[in-house]
Amino acid sequence: MMQYLKKAKERTAEDHRKLRQTVSEIIENVCESGDRALHEYSRRFDASDRASFRVSRDEIEAAYAKMTEQELADLKKAKAHIEAFAKAQKDALSPIEDFCPEAGIHLGHRVIPVSSCCCYVPGGSYPLFSTALMLITPAKVAGVSRVCATAPVVHGTENIHYKTLVAMDLAGADEIYTVGGAQAIAAFAYGTETIRPVDMIVGPGNRFVAEAKRQCYGQIGIDFVAGPSEVLVIADEGARPDVIAADLLAQCEHDPNAKAILLTTSEALARRTIEAVEEELKTLETAGIAARSWQDYGEVIVLSDLSEAVKLCNETAPEHLEVCVDDPFSLLNSIRNAGSIFLGKNVPEALGDYFAGPNHTLPTLGTARFSSPLSVDDFVKKSSFIYYTKEALGAVQERIVDFAEREGLSAHARSVSIRFEDGQ
Repeated sequence: MMQYLKKAKERTAEDHRKLRQTVSEIIENVCESGDRALHEYSRRFDASDRASFRVSRDEIEAAYAKMTEQELADLKKAKAHIEAFAKAQKDALSPIEDFCPEAGIHLGHRVIPVSSCCCYVPGGSYPLFSTALMLITPAKVAGVSRVCATAPVVHGTENIHYKTLVAMDLAGADEIYTVGGAQAIAAFAYGTETIRPVDMIVGPGNRFVAEAKRQCYGQIGIDFVAGPSEVLVIADEGARPDVIAADLLAQCEHDPNAKAILLTTSEALARRTIEAVEEELKTLETAGIAARSWQDYGEVIVLSDLSEAVKLCNETAPEHLEVCVDDPFSLLNSIRNAGSIFLGKNVPEALGDYFAGPNHTLPTLGTARFSSPLSVDDFVKKSSFIYYTKEALGAVQERIVDFAEREGLSAHARSVSIRFEDGQ
């Protein structure tokens, strides 16, 4: 049984052709005109006419001066949690040093950090300084030697929000820039007069940033292409409707396109939660955004049992999943598709956004079916290695030659057999 008490509207297909064309033109312009194009876009989109895109040490120190002791302590504590979890991830990335399947054969792989990356920190509706910590910290833990960070300036000014700037510095960014939008992705992918290109770009952004990452992939590596934020809550009859309502709206306030879904076995809870959402919106400071998101993309579904809820969750593959039931661990092994899982009634999604440690940069739009949260893994690559003695190669030479000849690749075959000619 599945009963919709509130159903989201269907997402209308955006004009992807126009978006692709616009972003393509921005990328081409940056490639052709470099810094001049970046200055043009800064004036057009950010109402900023900053002379230099690189943030100076003096600017960073000025940002620190605006912080209270408590604000700085909170940032440091959050960074410590993120760093500790990232180090645990790194410890799990074991190289294969010397695998010997047979005598004379030595195989393995090395785990190597990428040389450089850019961490893109969005600065649209809110100063997301937590995202600066989440992006830069695992890059530093991974061992990336050149970690750049960039964010758009506060509209109409020449500066990144001071809390974001401090977070970038605390996390260990080697270079900080004031470039945003698709033009930032192009600059770090292809380089300009003042911005050296990087090997990888990570971080969320608006649809222009997402499309630019898509188009620049191949020139640079990316984490994934992010879409609107989303949360799915599985709740039993013992959950508090006011708590569930608050958790749903915490996601809705991100973006009018954000999606919040409640799956529950209790119709009474479902109806009380809808009422609680409406009551909460009356006093919520971000109600202008949250109400639009809830109105358009909020869903409340009543199901016959929790197994049905888990099944629907796996089909949805949400970015955030809250399991607000009495025994959340009983469901954990059945959950296959979710970016980050929040277990129990004392674990709001906001805990993961700021303080817990696991990364809050997560796959969206159902891509949790095949994608993972940002982690140390994204900043490393593996190189395999192969060593055979002459005797070991000789034991398989006929088989390799046969493989090659069957595929019609005679030079492949020759590259093996020549090593055994003329008594070599």
